[in-house]
Amino acid sequence: MFRRHARVAAVLGCAALALGVAQGPSAAAQTPRIGALPAGDGWASADGGTTGGAKADKAHTFTVTGRAELVKALGNGDPTPRLIYVKGTIDANTDDAGKPLSCADYATDGYSLDAYLTAYDPATWGKAAPSGPQEDARAASAARQYERVELKVGSNTTILGVGRNAKLLGASLQIRGVDNVIVRNLTFEDAFDCFPAWDPADGDDGNWNSEYDNLVVYGSTHVWVDHNTFTDGRRPDSAQPSYYGRLYQQHDGELDVVRGADLVTASWNVFADHDKTLMIGNSDSAGATDRGKLRVTLHHNLFKNIVERAPRVRFGKVDVYNNHFVAPRSGYAYSWGIGVESQLVAEANAFTVPSSADPAKIIKKWKGTALTAKNNEVGGKPADLLALHNAGVPDEQLGGDAGWTPSLRTRVDAPRAVPGIVGKDAGAGRL
Repeated sequence: MFRRHARVAAVLGCAALALGVAQGPSAAAQTPRIGALPAGDGWASADGGTTGGAKADKAHTFTVTGRAELVKALGNGDPTPRLIYVKGTIDANTDDAGKPLSCADYATDGYSLDAYLTAYDPATWGKAAPSGPQEDARAASAARQYERVELKVGSNTTILGVGRNAKLLGASLQIRGVDNVIVRNLTFEDAFDCFPAWDPADGDDGNWNSEYDNLVVYGSTHVWVDHNTFTDGRRPDSAQPSYYGRLYQQHDGELDVVRGADLVTASWNVFADHDKTLMIGNSDSAGATDRGKLRVTLHHNLFKNIVERAPRVRFGKVDVYNNHFVAPRSGYAYSWGIGVESQLVAEANAFTVPSSADPAKIIKKWKGTALTAKNNEVGGKPADLLALHNAGVPDEQLGGDAGWTPSLRTRVDAPRAVPGIVGKDAGAGRL
């Protein structure tokens, strides 16, 4: 049943205590509402629901404006309920005094990109994995950046952006091995790797591989990711050079849900201007940790100018409904990747595609066998995306039954209304 657009929110109250920053009336006036995930809103509402830091006391409620403050507020994994308000831009590539750090500041042991390129040029090095002084120096330099940009979140935490301009710049937020986390109203921009690694065995011609997803849910449960914007921003892949004939890729994913993670809802987010965007399950060989888990709901998100993985799924029961997918004018690969043992249900989604994009390639088979795809539209017209795929890519046939029926939905909008609804309300600053 289709119902009218109406935002559902559970308002539990507001409080903010500055961590090294004075809290005045003007800051309080900008403080957004604290919301627990509404009942029935996707997989994260199952088995007890997701409340994050709703029970945080005054001593564990913080407003942060810099990296050092954020690290302190996160509490090194302490599960005590905590509520963290992010105000303004927090740059992860800064020292403890807030001084910006460049790639040159992280480089150590004689590493330089020019020396690395000379050392491992396939024309002289061949197809062997890089080894020796420059590879060792690259790894040591990468470890120095890792210490700065990977920020770990504990259980029972809510991280909430204040106003329209709260941003984590260059950060990789890590939700690892914990339970009950909410992340809302933040812009995640440019989690870039200063030291990509060359892998000559990746594909026919080799590839540059980078670290640092903007947000990682790893082995964690009950996670709600809502009203955020994910973007490469100031450092788009399209502006990067190529070395050894391959793009010097400095970005990994925007959101990954991996390694036994479970019960995740991602709603009302914008995923923009990126290549390998959203992966659910990161290995075909991870069945021991992932089978029966990786249950994820994606609804009312905007995927704009995304090349691939929106999402790519292995193992999980994934509910994808009421999302708007705007394909890039060039370079589009696919949106839904059907991986090993995946059970993806895609319903009431809207696609806007240029004439250069073949709708048959919206779906990509990656060792999966089936998905459920119903009531989707392309260009404002109903489209049987599975039939288009099977006819247009006859060597990659897929069945039409994912084997389950989603029930955890608070509302389902007509697909024709989705572009307007999502365009109006999705993303950071629209909470």
